[in-house]
Amino acid sequence: MTEADVAQKEIEKYLQELRAALRALPAEQASDIVEELRSHIVEKAAASGETTPAAVDSVIADLGKPEDLASLYLIDDLQVRALASRSPLLVLGSLFRWASLSFAGFWVLTSSLVGYFLSGALVCCALLKPIHPRTAGLWMIPNGTDYEVSLRLGFGSVPAGSRDLLGWWIVPIGLTVGIGLFLLASQCGLWCIRRLRRASPIGTH
Repeated sequence: MTEADVAQKEIEKYLQELRAALRALPAEQASDIVEELRSHIVEKAAASGETTPAAVDSVIADLGKPEDLASLYLIDDLQVRALASRSPLLVLGSLFRWASLSFAGFWVLTSSLVGYFLSGALVCCALLKPIHPRTAGLWMIPNGTDYEVSLRLGFGSVPAGSRDLLGWWIVPIGLTVGIGLFLLASQCGLWCIRRLRRASPIGTH
């Protein structure tokens, strides 16, 4: 077996592992990625004048493990779909993937989840106020010698001595702030995804 045959065998082995790791993508899209990387490996390995096993090993080492490279492509696919549809579910899915790779991604995901949670809580409180007028709202509740502020959805009784801070104003304020937080969390997530895509090594090979 010649060196060229050995080099080709190594390329095929790497690409087979990559294709297996890309199984979550549509078959045609995965094939396009594999063929693009095949051309990249062959071109880079032959840059020194001859495609040898050592040259192929060097190019593959630069690409990284097929599983790690596939993760980047899967994240990129989620990002593209999130930016196109602006769906909060796809945005969160992309951020979950990013969070598994870096602390920055984890921080962005956590911030987005907090934003969406507060948004949902405020909107639910505003909508439930007419149903539970005496218990839903933003309440100041006694806690020993101190007080704590609590956003309540109307379930359960309110402790004695509590005070409804906003009253019926929770309806317009809750809806306005809640929807605003939802839009802000979505826009921040999309902005972070755009920044991440610009910094991504995908597309540079």
